[in-house]
This record gives sequence, structure tokens and C-alpha cells, in this order.
Amino acid sequence: MEAFTPVQSLIGGVLVGLATFMVLFFQARVAGISGILGSLFAPERGDVGWRLSFIAGMVATGAFLSSLHPELFSQPERSPGILVVAGLLVGLGTRLANGCTSGHGVCGLSRLSRRSLVATATFMGTAALTVLIRNIVAGGAG
Repeated sequence: MEAFTPVQSLIGGVLVGLATFMVLFFQARVAGISGILGSLFAPERGDVGWRLSFIAGMVATGAFLSSLHPELFSQPERSPGILVVAGLLVGLGTRLANGCTSGHGVCGLSRLSRRSLVATATFMGTAALTVLIRNIVAGGAG
């Protein structure tokens, strides 16, 4: 298990909060990643630029960080097929929940949304249950 990194975690949390605030303040939108990305497939007039900038910023930040500290990034432990299926299931879940973990968990909870509270509890409970079942099936392997 990796060590807890409070300084890096604090910096990351502040940056997520700042990005969330900026999208809400400047665009009057919730910074839910699935909504930002999904709306690029059926864009409204004048709504594409900030969405592309937001997604590009996330990708560029990850690429920049991986070039500075490649040791922080590991190779996937699953096959590409499993990762594609997992990604599709996550996408399906975000559509069913009308939002993703960032939209509900970060933005919705900070706005005291009951729907976001239920959605976040469902996300987290399902994740914990999935890990528990996987560990039982795999014989305790993590």
C-alpha cells in the first residue's frame, strides 16, 4: 500500500476546488467531467471552447506531470479489453445517475444537493462492495 501524502493531497484538493469554482463562477455550470465531455458530442452554440479547454487542461496536466515524475504512473494491471469494458460501464453509470463522481461528489455535495448525496453514497457503497467481492473471489489478493 502506498504512503499517504498529505501535502500532495492538499494541493490536489485545492486545485480541484479552484477548477470547480472557476467553472461555476465563469460558466455557471457544474464541473462534472461526464457532463463536460458528454456535451461535446451534442454541443450548444458557444459552449464548446470552455469544454475543450477544460478537457485539454486535464490531459495536458497529466502528460506534464508524467514527464516530470514518470515513477508516479504505473502500467495498468488489467488487459486493454477489461479497461474498455470498465470505462463503458462507468460511462453507463454516469448516464444512469445523471452525473459522475466529480459532478455529484465534489460539486453536488458542496451545494447540499440531496440527489448528489444519494448518488455519492451509491457510488462509494458500490465501489466498496465491488472491492470486497473481488477480494473474496480472488482469495484475499488485492
